[in-house]
Amino acid sequence: MIYATTGTIQGREIDTYLGIVFGDAVLGVNVFKDIFASIRDVVGGRSGTYERELASARDTAMTALTAQAQALGADAIIGIDIDYEVLGSNNGMLMVSASGTAVRLKPAGPWTSPGG
Repeated sequence: MIYATTGTIQGREIDTYLGIVFGDAVLGVNVFKDIFASIRDVVGGRSGTYERELASARDTAMTALTAQAQALGADAIIGIDIDYEVLGSNNGMLMVSASGTAVRLKPAGPWTSPGG
């Protein structure tokens, strides 16, 4: 699968637009992680706990996005956009949403390197 935030894949032509695909992940943030992250905020520095949670949610959203594109027979997803939101009455949930357009590319010519 080829991924691009742009509307094209350099050196490749799009054969078929298969539709918009989505991947979402909603994760609850643990109370203990919040406490340790708050301490980190007070003393300064990066919050590795939240960075790991964000990475996990992003990976989950991209995995779901890829699965949906593969189910349509896509070999690339273009125009990828990733959004982050907090949800819940106390902002205790994190949502990561990924979307893009699933496409099938024309076969690469002998002058084009694989994947690009």
